[in-house]
Amino acid sequence: MTRPDDAAGAAFQISVTPSGRTFQSQGDETILAAAIRSGVGLPYGCKDGACGSCKCKKTSGSVTHTDHQAKALSAEEEAAGFVLTCCARPLSDVVLESRQVTDESAYPIKKMPVRVSSLEKQSHDVMRIRLQLPAADTFRYHAGQYVEFILRDGARRAYSMANAPHTQEAAAGIELHIRHLPGGKFTDHVFGAMKEKEILRIEGPFGSFFLREDSDKLIVLLASGTGFAPIKALIEHMQAKAITRPTTLYWGGRRPEDLYMHQWVLEQAAHMPHLRYVPVVSDAQPQDGWTGRTGFVHQAVLDDFADLSGHQVYACGAPIVVESARTAYSAQRGLPADEFYADSFTSEADKHGPSA
Repeated sequence: MTRPDDAAGAAFQISVTPSGRTFQSQGDETILAAAIRSGVGLPYGCKDGACGSCKCKKTSGSVTHTDHQAKALSAEEEAAGFVLTCCARPLSDVVLESRQVTDESAYPIKKMPVRVSSLEKQSHDVMRIRLQLPAADTFRYHAGQYVEFILRDGARRAYSMANAPHTQEAAAGIELHIRHLPGGKFTDHVFGAMKEKEILRIEGPFGSFFLREDSDKLIVLLASGTGFAPIKALIEHMQAKAITRPTTLYWGGRRPEDLYMHQWVLEQAAHMPHLRYVPVVSDAQPQDGWTGRTGFVHQAVLDDFADLSGHQVYACGAPIVVESARTAYSAQRGLPADEFYADSFTSEADKHGPSA
């Protein structure tokens, strides 16, 4: 068997079934980094070993994992041949099984300066930001993908685009929804000193969270908190492409104000007969006057659907919501595991939790 020190710096071939795509890893880069560099669309989310979105089966070859969280890849899963491509470095040629590989989905990843064009508070802890892109540049992405801010110290913060790509034709720029995490290096700045015209640097697009348009299955959209941002982009994309697959949106928050674009969703649903909207509040207080659904948002889907075997689910938001939904929908409602598409909003605190 190849030892890690022998493998350092070596180039290995990574093959992906059933698509037949292949690419080379260089040096000690992770399998995911090599795939992104090569334009191969493996699924992924946080890129930090915290969310598990990039987990797939290794059918041959050897890898070594850097630190990652046990909730993303347990010791039992690793022993069974599963890998986290964001943390796995090959020690030999490797064959992976991943059904989410797409040929045309990988847009070029670019670094670019952006200017803050507007800051608009949506609630006490959610800021809607618009970023102006360089005038001579084009930025292509799929509705549902995200960008990363590159901070001055090299740290990164990831946020999903909340507007579909076609909206740039009328108003160039991207929209982000940022929740304030007190003590957070970046969000304290957003809610404190950030001003319009400030220059920032971003890189993207990243992520494999986007609508699979080659399917005619019914759709469940599941969002918690600012996990609504990429869901909003998906809804705009469906409108623009006249996609009329029956779709139900479940959006959950602790209090009604957490559903910070509730009126916008109602307006879209009024023009989209195939879209049903179910807002859910988990901690409504008497003074809220809330008369809608209550409880956990992922549970509302279980309450409404006895069978999800003919559906696709697109889930975005807090890791606990996404993982609870992933587990329950497959085990209790027959959702095929490969029809659950997720973007888990992993905070810096989540990323630096207990490692495996």
